[in-house]
Amino acid sequence: MNVTKVVDAKGLACPMPIVRTKKAMSEIESGQILEIHATDKGAKSDLTAWTKSGGHELLKNTEENDVLKFWIKKG
Repeated sequence: MNVTKVVDAKGLACPMPIVRTKKAMSEIESGQILEIHATDKGAKSDLTAWTKSGGHELLKNTEENDVLKFWIKKG
């Protein structure tokens, strides 16, 4: 997967992972991929809902060593 930008939101509580994701999304072009790393368990439902409402595509999400990772393609 060709990731354009990585957002490190580890250790941040809601709503900061979404805030950081929104900011990074505004800095990339349509079709590019954003990778997000978060430790807040709420980020899973928050980012999934935000991705759909924003017209983006959640390509994949995983959890490794308590770190949630998301790959979102900008719509």
